[in-house]
Amino acid sequence: MDNQEFRRWDELIPDALGMIFRNLSLQDVLTIVPRVCKSWRKAARGPYCWQEIDIEEWSKNCCPDNLDRMLQLLITRSCGSLRKLCVSGLSREPSFTFIANNAKSLQMLRLPKSDIGDSAVEQVAGMFSNITFLDVSYCIKIGARALGAIGKHCRCLTGLRRTMHPLEVIDKLSQDDEALAIARTMPKLKQLEIAYMLVGTTSITEVLKNCGHLELLDVRGCWNVNLDENFVKKFHQLKVVGPLVVDCYDRNGWDNCSDYSSSSGYVPWDFVAGDMDDDDFDEMSDVYWEEDGQSIEDVEMWFYDDLNAVDSGYDWPQSP
Repeated sequence: MDNQEFRRWDELIPDALGMIFRNLSLQDVLTIVPRVCKSWRKAARGPYCWQEIDIEEWSKNCCPDNLDRMLQLLITRSCGSLRKLCVSGLSREPSFTFIANNAKSLQMLRLPKSDIGDSAVEQVAGMFSNITFLDVSYCIKIGARALGAIGKHCRCLTGLRRTMHPLEVIDKLSQDDEALAIARTMPKLKQLEIAYMLVGTTSITEVLKNCGHLELLDVRGCWNVNLDENFVKKFHQLKVVGPLVVDCYDRNGWDNCSDYSSSSGYVPWDFVAGDMDDDDFDEMSDVYWEEDGQSIEDVEMWFYDDLNAVDSGYDWPQSP
C-alpha cells in the first residue's frame, strides 16, 4: 500500500488529537502525551481534551492548595468549553466562584463532600443556568437556601443528587425545608436522589405533586417517609427506591459518570501538572511544568475503588 495513504500522528490537527486524547486517563494526558512531541503537547493544552474534567477520585486525597491549582489549570485549558466537572471536597469559595465564572457551557456538575455554604451558592447560582445534572451529596453546609437558588436559576435541571450520610445529619431536626425548596423550584426534575435525608411523607408528597416528570425518586434511609401505594401509582413513569436499604455495599456502583475502572487496590503515581517551555521540552527529568508562570509541585494522585457506591437502579445519562 502506498505510504502516501498514511498520515503521521504528529501531523493530525490539534482538535482531532484532542478528541482522541479525551479517551486517555488524566495521568496520561498530563504526564505522557505532552512529552511525545510538540504537536501532541499543543493538543494536550487545547480545549478539546478538557471539555470533560473528572478529578473526583484524585481530589479525595488532595490538599486544598493543589486542588485549587489543578482546577485553575484544567478549567483554563477548557477555554470556556467545559461541559462536565467532577471534583470532591472543594473547600474554598474562590475556586467555586472560578468554576461558576467558567460555567457557560457546563451541563454536569458534581461537587460531593464540598465545604461550600448557602451564601456562596446564592451569589453565583445564576451562572449555572445550563446545568442539567447536579450532585451536592454530603455537602453539610448546603441547605434550603442554596437548593432554592439553584432551582430558581438552573431551569434546565433534570437530575439532582443530594445523598447524605446518616452521621452527618444526626444533629439536624429535619431537612423538610430542603425537600420543599426542591418541590417549589425544580419542576423539570426526572431523577432525584435524597437518600438518608431527614425528610417526611408530607414534604416528599409535595415533591411528587410539583415534579411531574420524575422517573426516579431515591429515598433510601428516609425512615420518616411512608408514601401511600395508591398515590404513587398515579405516577406511571415513576420508580421509587426506599426507604428500605438493600445491598448498601454493592460494589458495582450506581454512577456511570466515572471514567475509572475497578482494580484490586490503588495505584500511586506522582506528577507535576503544567506546561513546559519549548527549551525544556526534551528535559525528561524536569520536576515541574510551567503554566502561565505558575507551577504545581509534588502532587500525588491516588486511584481508589469506590467501595461505598450503591446502585439505585437508574443509569444516569452521560453528558452530551
